[in-house]
Amino acid sequence: MTSKWGLLAAAGLLCPVAVAAEDTSSIARGTPSLATADLAQLPDFSDVQLSPNGQRIVFRGRANGKNIVAYRGVDEVKKSYFMVPEKSEVNWIRWAGNDRIVLSVTQTADLFMRQYGRATFLVLHDLKTSATSILRRYGEEAEGDNVLFIDPAGEYLLLSLQKTAYDYPSVFRVSLADGKMREVIRPRNPIWTWIADSAGIVRIGVGWQTGKFRFYYRRTESDDFAQISSVRPGEDDVLFDVMGIVSGSDEGYVLSDDKSGRQALYKFNYRTRVIGDIVHGDERYDIAGYWLNDDGSALEGVSYTDDRDRVVWMDAATKKLQGLVDKAIPGQHAQLVSRSRDGSRVLILGTAPHDPGLYYLLDRKSGEMKILGERQKGLPPEVLASTKAVTYKSRDGTDIPAYLTLPKGRDAKNLPLIIYPHGGPYGVRDKLEYDAQTQLLANRGYAVLQPNYRGSGGYGTAFSDAGRGQIGLKMQDDLDDGMDWLVKSGMVDAKRVCVVGASYGGYAALWSVIRNPERYRCAASFAGVSDWAAILKYDRRFLFRRSSARWEARVTGDSSLDLATVSPLQQAARLTRPVLIAHGDEDSRVPLSQSRKLVEELKKLGNTDFEYKVYIGEGHGFADPANQKDWFDRLDAFLAKHNPAG
Repeated sequence: MTSKWGLLAAAGLLCPVAVAAEDTSSIARGTPSLATADLAQLPDFSDVQLSPNGQRIVFRGRANGKNIVAYRGVDEVKKSYFMVPEKSEVNWIRWAGNDRIVLSVTQTADLFMRQYGRATFLVLHDLKTSATSILRRYGEEAEGDNVLFIDPAGEYLLLSLQKTAYDYPSVFRVSLADGKMREVIRPRNPIWTWIADSAGIVRIGVGWQTGKFRFYYRRTESDDFAQISSVRPGEDDVLFDVMGIVSGSDEGYVLSDDKSGRQALYKFNYRTRVIGDIVHGDERYDIAGYWLNDDGSALEGVSYTDDRDRVVWMDAATKKLQGLVDKAIPGQHAQLVSRSRDGSRVLILGTAPHDPGLYYLLDRKSGEMKILGERQKGLPPEVLASTKAVTYKSRDGTDIPAYLTLPKGRDAKNLPLIIYPHGGPYGVRDKLEYDAQTQLLANRGYAVLQPNYRGSGGYGTAFSDAGRGQIGLKMQDDLDDGMDWLVKSGMVDAKRVCVVGASYGGYAALWSVIRNPERYRCAASFAGVSDWAAILKYDRRFLFRRSSARWEARVTGDSSLDLATVSPLQQAARLTRPVLIAHGDEDSRVPLSQSRKLVEELKKLGNTDFEYKVYIGEGHGFADPANQKDWFDRLDAFLAKHNPAG
């Protein structure tokens, strides 16, 4: 494949990709208006992965308006594909050997007489026979994708399953040739979680009984599980990672925030549960994950996010390769996303906030690096706006990291502003990456601020805990204070500010105009929460009791927060600003009732200053580009009416 980005090829060394010169004259005259149809495209080449032998790639795409999972040879153009089950979302895709593909999907379903539950299950596709099958045992398990291990040869996988939400899980060995399941670990009171090592041996069980976490361990498959520890929450915050056990050894790795207040990686003995020396940590950011090499004998990499996703490679050769690739595609954030088992071929994703991204294939033997495909076509990077990392102080002195996108071709003075908070809210964060809605807003002339308000993930335990019980309170202050910072700088006009968001961000948008109508002219919410008590009750259906209690304690601050005082539904009479409300009717994360009840309440109050749209067949996001385009069009028109950028 060729494109304006050119090709990279060298004998043993990498050279920069040729990039077309930016047409600065057109930008100086005014940035071209981007079509919502182009921005609303779903990526037709994403989540790309190399097969173990490096001969094929698998990726998500679209065909005939439908979501597909496709595969082809790395040197071929023609692809084969299979359809994703109707009304489902793909969670992840993995190779099982070179000839089988396994994917996890979530589907809205009736579970245990509870309508609109979330069910996950596995789909298997055999490349040799082109057969696609669903791997299920009981038919209505809520969590049917808890894969502990996939055989590198693709013959079998280990799957943890519960018969019902009230049963302890078994571990099954699933034959990928015929889908037959054989129970290899029987249910055991009180174990809810099983963990296998990189050789496919189930080594750890974690349970909950009489107010304590209980840990069970064995070193080999022939050993019996023995309880090695029981701790109360707070006595020991060690987090077990399913990829962390070195096969054939008691030694491994663990993430802990005990010593530094930030998640760091330490050596760990699973039998004695003694934390050893630190392996890697960062002074500002949490370590997000780590992984072992293919045979499970050594640590390969550690990941964290500063303003971008980063990897610290433990292998000197891979670390050197990362540096060469960084130089080869300047202006893009280069991620080594996949490789062949022998390491001779490497798949690279290059992205930027103003660039949806390109996938490259590097052949390390020849030194050639070529483009495999673009994630999203029709969006020239030279027309898209740039985003930069910023930090401002909240009213209580807390540093709030954020991302600011300014419209191209306009002076950064007295601009209209859109505050665009992320969803979650806890443990999630924004970063420097391409976002279609941000680009739409910037293209229409708005400054866009994406605050990582307190409670956001990745910035350490203290910053995360600062969000406990602060929904609608200090977490909302952080949004207001971002506005004030930009107004004080002269970049933003205080009289032209709206808030736009989805999920928790949708809640924050609705709450902003209820709590502070003097600040904001309007708000737009997609899949936003309107009733916190109701959403907590809904979540209890899908979380274990201990998980539900932790989530509720984080939201309410150990029950000191009166949820009705910060819920748009209960405070709807205070709404005096125009709002745009939209929701998918098959949303299983934030059910449609959250928006529907708010709209019903507004009608009872005689409030007609709102727009409401239900997207049929959509979940907690958009799977149909036509619906995404409709949302962009509605948002564009709504903001032009209530907060014009001109």
